[in-house]
Formats: sequence, structure tokens, C-alpha cells
Amino acid sequence: MALEIKQSLKLSQQLVITPQLQQAIKLLQLSRLELENLVQHELLENPILEETPEEAATKEEEEVSVTEPLALLHEPHDKEQKSPEVGNKDGEMKEPTNFDWENYMGSYNSAESAGGSEGREFSDEPPPYENLAPTTASLQDHLLWQLHMNATIDPEDVMIAEELIGSVDDEGYIKANLEELAKKLAVSLFRVEETLTRLQELDPPGVASRDLKECLKTQIKPFDHRERELLEHLIDRHLEDLERKNYPTILKDLKISMERLRELAHIISTLEPRPGRPFGGERPQYIIPDVFVEKIGEDYIVLLNDDGLPKLQVSNFYRNALCKKEMPSAAKDYIQDKLRSALWLIRSIHQRQRTLYRVTSSIVKFQKDFLEKGVGSLKPMVLRDIAEDINMHESTISRVTTNKYVQTPRGIFELKFFFNARVPSGNGEGLTSEAVKEEIRRLVQSEDSKKPLSDQIITDLLNKGNIQIARRTVAKYREILGILPASRRRQAF
Repeated sequence: MALEIKQSLKLSQQLVITPQLQQAIKLLQLSRLELENLVQHELLENPILEETPEEAATKEEEEVSVTEPLALLHEPHDKEQKSPEVGNKDGEMKEPTNFDWENYMGSYNSAESAGGSEGREFSDEPPPYENLAPTTASLQDHLLWQLHMNATIDPEDVMIAEELIGSVDDEGYIKANLEELAKKLAVSLFRVEETLTRLQELDPPGVASRDLKECLKTQIKPFDHRERELLEHLIDRHLEDLERKNYPTILKDLKISMERLRELAHIISTLEPRPGRPFGGERPQYIIPDVFVEKIGEDYIVLLNDDGLPKLQVSNFYRNALCKKEMPSAAKDYIQDKLRSALWLIRSIHQRQRTLYRVTSSIVKFQKDFLEKGVGSLKPMVLRDIAEDINMHESTISRVTTNKYVQTPRGIFELKFFFNARVPSGNGEGLTSEAVKEEIRRLVQSEDSKKPLSDQIITDLLNKGNIQIARRTVAKYREILGILPASRRRQAF
């Protein structure tokens, strides 16, 4: 078959995602902190962008006006032509037309570079409260401080103790192999174990233990001999029986009364299984809501949280520079490119805020019963419901509700919280999984502690209440709620 070259016309549609559209999509799914970081980065990278001074912010800043700067990219300007008074941004800000930017920039730089406090201006506002959170000393630092407080310890023992402290995990347990540690330090295993015993006497009680039983037995050393023997026997042989509430086996072995067993079990329950708990954990993460929902009269009002988010504007200095004919073409092209980028960023941020407002308003409309009555009245809702209500695509709704939080009269919730699968019910409307979890929590809280409700009994009670649910689903929800099985919730005393 012969090969030949042909020309043909073909009509087709293709979706091209421009860099500007990619930026707009990225802004939608950013959290508030990520958005603030991105804006600060753009302020450093783009000289056309600048932050609006707080004293210049007015009610008009809520309106978006970017038409005039866009015209600067295309329309020629005469040298004698007067530029308008206002630099366009996310709002309007009136400034003097003939502002001396060179003197202003010079005085600003000199003030920044001047030594001492007389050349600088400090804000009277206090730093954010999250920056004032106290830092907790680590467990290793706490142990090392106690170790070096004792000046009578042999230097070699200090070296061994420091190695042991370095292998203590966040829960307070030793994870190192003592034999390998002894070979590494070229000391006897007996000396390492002796040093470990002294290390276990430090605060917090039970620290540097090798397992749970050793941790608990270290904490009962201050008790008298007879009681300590019973507690050690209980820990060594019947710790699992205590967990399963298998009291007859314990009573038969220890030959004590139920009242005495109750006292011993209470003592063990007060011991700390994780000595490093007060020192461990990450620094708390503070949530700043993106949206506020407030009840005014009978209506719920949606308010965007703009506090801390810089208000951007186009620099009037560079805007006026485009009007000069003697400017080199390369410099003008650079300014025009940065101007396009700045205007698109401002537009994208405003579009993000408008979309967030519309999505939250739609959620409030659907979930008004939840705001009035609580979790039990949360309605089943999926992304499609909001997308159809505000005429947007489901992927857009998903991006907007990711890592966004709303503060309501019922508390602070992630926007994803309001989207729940439907659990069939007898009335035909269905319930959300969160409402079913709340009902399970209510049943467990009202149960008899001596006869706790099993998963099957909870399932039967929910079915009688027109909530159609399987036992395995009840078990899954119970585990999500952190509720123990019935056998471990039973209280014999």
C-alpha cells in the first residue's frame, strides 16, 4: 500500500488549562494559613503588589475594581496625561496624584536601617496568642536536668545514664537493648542495669521502664510491704484479668475479699501507664475559622473572616511608570507582565472568597435545623446538593470545603463535616452518620454500668427507633467514638 500525505480540516473542542486558571484552582483549595503564606510570598516576589495600609481601608475596598489597570496594558498614554488619583486594587484608595515616591522610599529605607529604636516604628498590637503558647520541656531534657543535679555520680555512670536517656521514647519507655548498649560503651551489663535502676528513681515515676508491668511496679514501691506484694502479684499474673473484669479468677488466686480487690484495683487504676505523657505530644494547632455564621434575629448571617489576610493593591508608582514614553521597552514589558500577574492574583483571591461565601450560605440553608437543634438534626447531604444549588461543579465544591473551618453557634466545624452519607430510617428521609453516632453515644451514656449494652442490643434499639443499621456498622461507629466494648465497660463495683 502506498503512503501519501493529505491535508484535512477537523473541528474539535479542547480544554486548555492556562497557568492563571491553575493558580485560581490552587487558591480554592488552600487553607487560610497557606493562603496567607502565598500572599506574603507574592508580595516579596512581585514589586507591583503592595499591601493596603489599614488607615486607608474604607468600605469601598469591598468592591473589586480592576478594569482601569487592565486598560493600562493596552492603551497608550501621553507624557503630559494626568494619571487618575487612585491605584486600583481590591477596592479603591485615593492618594495624591503627584506623590513623591523617591523621597518616600528613601525615608522608609533610612528609617529601617537606622540603629536604635528611635528610627523604627513598632505596632502597639500584641503578638498573636498562638505565639505566646508555653513550650513544654521534653522528657529527655527533664531527665538530663535531674541527672546533672547530682554531682556525686561517677562520670562513667553519667555517660551510661545519658545513653539510656537518649533511648527513652515519648511514652517514657526504654527501647534500647541493654546488652548491645553495654558492648557499645565497653562496660558490664550489671553496671548498665544498676544505672537503669537508679534512672527509674527519677521523676516522673515509672520512667525508663522496659514494659508496662515494670512501669506499674516501679510506681508502687512507696507502699508498705504487704500491700506491695499483693499489687505486684496482681500486676504480674492478673493484669489481663483486671482488664476483662474476670474477678472470680483473681479472688480464687489471691484469696481476698471483693472489697479488698476493689481497693487494689482502684490503686492500679490511678497509676500512670505512660510516664512521658505530660512531656510528650506536639504543640497545639490553633484553628482560625475562615467563615463566621452568626444568628441575628431569626436568620443566620454568613461573614467572611478577613482578619490577618493582607489587602492587596497595585502599586501606584509602577502604574504611573507605564505612562512614561521614555521608559525602555524591556522595563515596560517587565512591568506589564508583573501587572497581569498581580491583577490575576487579586481577582483569584476575590473569586475564592466569593465562592467560599456562596458555598457556606448554601450549607447554612440546608443545615438550618442543625444550627437550631444540634447534631441529631443534621441532614444527609452530598457535594452534588450544594453544586446544584449554586450552579457549580462538584469538584469546585470539594476544593472549597477542603481545610476550611466555619464558626457557628454550635461550635467550630470543618466544612466537610456537613457532608454525610444517608443512613436509611423508617420515615424515609434518612439520617446522617453523625446523627447515628450521637444516638449511639447517648445510649451508652444512659446504660447501666453493671449491665452495659452490647453491639447487638444497641443495633436492636436503633432498629426499633426506625434507624436501619447493621451490627458491624454499630461496632465501627463505636470504635470511631472511642467507646470500649461492653465487656470492658462493665463495672463490678
